[in-house]
Amino acid sequence: MIALQVIWFILLAFLLVGYTTLAGFDLGIGGLQLFARSHAERGKLFAAIGPFWDGNEVWLIAVGGALFAAFPPVYATIFSGFYIALMLALFALIVRAVSIDFGAKAESETGRAYWSLVVALGSLLAVLLFGVALGNLLRGLPLDAHGEYAGTVYTLLNPFALLLGVLNLAMILGHGALYLAMKTSGELSARARHWASIAWGVYLPLALASINAAAYAYPHLLRNFRTTPAFWLVPAAAILAIILFGLWNRRGLLRPAFLASASAIILLLASAAIALFPNLIPALGDPARSLTIYNASSSHLTLKVMFIVALIGMPLVIGYTVWVYRMFSGEVKEGAHY
Repeated sequence: MIALQVIWFILLAFLLVGYTTLAGFDLGIGGLQLFARSHAERGKLFAAIGPFWDGNEVWLIAVGGALFAAFPPVYATIFSGFYIALMLALFALIVRAVSIDFGAKAESETGRAYWSLVVALGSLLAVLLFGVALGNLLRGLPLDAHGEYAGTVYTLLNPFALLLGVLNLAMILGHGALYLAMKTSGELSARARHWASIAWGVYLPLALASINAAAYAYPHLLRNFRTTPAFWLVPAAAILAIILFGLWNRRGLLRPAFLASASAIILLLASAAIALFPNLIPALGDPARSLTIYNASSSHLTLKVMFIVALIGMPLVIGYTVWVYRMFSGEVKEGAHY
């Protein structure tokens, strides 16, 4: 039973990493629509993510489904405590998705600019809210004796959570800008590199500030790092990857810079997973009320059956994802549109 609980914690982290890494660049490019200068540029931005953005959302659905089935009390607490924030994020993602298709069919320049603005705002709002949600999970939530959320919506708007929200914005915008620079050429690629450099200038100090704030303000996040000091290599490697992202981008080494950006995302989320384990929702004030992989999991049979399904389904999703990205690799051609 314990082995399955640990496995499902790792699988959840893997799905979250998959979503953040893959959907991260298309959300980032969505936010960069704010800086597109013309319909032709907006068309290139949409074309860069056109074959991928909707498939990337499958990873988010998988995160929600796996959480619901493997750790139902955690799903219930998160979706009740974060109800307003999650509904806003869901609304932002839905409006963004609709606007991408509407923008592609708009006939006037005003209509195209309007839908492009909606895509940008929807992308940025979703990214900000996801970062705030992660910040609250790391910080911990006020839980009652039944493991239910005992705070208000204002409880979620704390400095640490907002810091991680802004960090997530910088991280995703930089990730998206690097991908855009790889997929385009000429002036747009050069401007995308400049956007990535600006994002990196915010990203690195915020990442350092977030790690230090977590270490000094929330001692429960250091438990596993104290018992296994080798785990400190993970956040250290994340900072190194962020530094390489900036250095390689300045030198025009776009593919290594993008891989460094993806590595930084993976390593930062891995650091968060290490800090949380075995908690899924730490309880503020009373650690005994925390929801963990041990007291909030489904039955052994449920976890076992789900694991068998995952062994069949996940390779298919990964294989399809690899195939799609290989099929649509290469630069966006001049005049391309979604």
